[in-house]
Amino acid sequence: MSEKYKTPRTTELEFGGLLGAVCLPVILPLTVLYLLLAVRTSDGGILNFPPLLPSLPELWFPTAFLFVVGWVALQALLYLLPLGKITQGMVLRDGSRLSYPVNAFHALLITSGLIFCCVLAGLPLGYIYDHIIPLAVSAGLLALCLSFFLYVKSLCAPQTALAPGGNTGNHFYDFFIGHELNPRFNNFDLKYFCELRPGLIGWVVINLAMLMKETELRGSPSLAMILVNVFQLLYVVDALWNEEAVLTTMDIVQDGFGFMLAFGDLTWVPFTYSLQAHFLVRNPQELTIFSAFGIISLNALGYLIFRCANSEKNLFRRDPTHPNIAGLETIPTATGKRLLVSGWWGFVRHPNYLGDLIMALAWSLPCGFSHVLPYFYVIYFAVLLVHREARDEHQCLKKYGLAWQQYCQRVPYRIIPYLY
Repeated sequence: MSEKYKTPRTTELEFGGLLGAVCLPVILPLTVLYLLLAVRTSDGGILNFPPLLPSLPELWFPTAFLFVVGWVALQALLYLLPLGKITQGMVLRDGSRLSYPVNAFHALLITSGLIFCCVLAGLPLGYIYDHIIPLAVSAGLLALCLSFFLYVKSLCAPQTALAPGGNTGNHFYDFFIGHELNPRFNNFDLKYFCELRPGLIGWVVINLAMLMKETELRGSPSLAMILVNVFQLLYVVDALWNEEAVLTTMDIVQDGFGFMLAFGDLTWVPFTYSLQAHFLVRNPQELTIFSAFGIISLNALGYLIFRCANSEKNLFRRDPTHPNIAGLETIPTATGKRLLVSGWWGFVRHPNYLGDLIMALAWSLPCGFSHVLPYFYVIYFAVLLVHREARDEHQCLKKYGLAWQQYCQRVPYRIIPYLY
């Protein structure tokens, strides 16, 4: 392989550099544990610190670990089914393109059918609520084991297969950020598989388990619980239906697959994104029809912005001459590509992030205003999107240079118009 295709050494470190790479693998699991302990207290308070730690058998037991492994194995089996279509990813450094199965929505439908059958058979879905902490600990252990495996595997990978952001030569940093870009077994892409399937579908299942537990305790699910379940189900369905779009994201194109993404996909997403539903089990909220209508309208607005902006971007990438976008103004770049400077992407630089934030707020409002914990997702997501936006800006400036500077002059606001 020619030297020009080899991945150069990474010189720009992210997430706090080496200090972040050492500290975050400890801080992130402890944060998940703390949030789950806090949400299960009598008052659901996030400021009760330090939390009362359960005994070791309550934190982890083998059955919970087998449950998590079985869940991931089920999703892996569905990934391998000959359903959906095969699509090509972005062009790699050596000019090649990898193939990916687009069947995550099929996996959601089959999983839903299996869960429906389990409920009809009398299997208590409330088991997930009752054992949520050992399940989360088991998911964290599985993510850690996967991360070590990925790093060992990456040491045998060719230079052309390494991630542009995870090739520092420092073991701690490369382990955390991900050393290999697209670790695979034949056609089974580990990063692509974990990105959407076990965590996102698991998030929906955990939400449903919370709804079933509330029904068990109170006879019927509350309107607040139903709204949280429906809103977040819509978000997951949208992600899985538009699975092909993930192939152009920074997670797939730029970031390696290490602890950061493995823990995020398998543990952080399902167990922290479901905090609103978890909170409502112990802290029921009464919603008026007027407030429910307002929250539904807010979520609809966020989804409209999110979906229209992403659809416009994806259509422009696939076919810039399509009649629906042919009239949009663009700026030419030195790479031969063009930047959208009108439509949704002329409104703010990241309109999809704006829609994301609005939806995040709508997911938390059914939980009322008496506790901070249900709003953890909004706060965390705002920080995440601001950080991701900064990474996007940096990469786009390096890639497009003067054209990106012109775009920023034309579209001065990053996420929130007239504010940020």
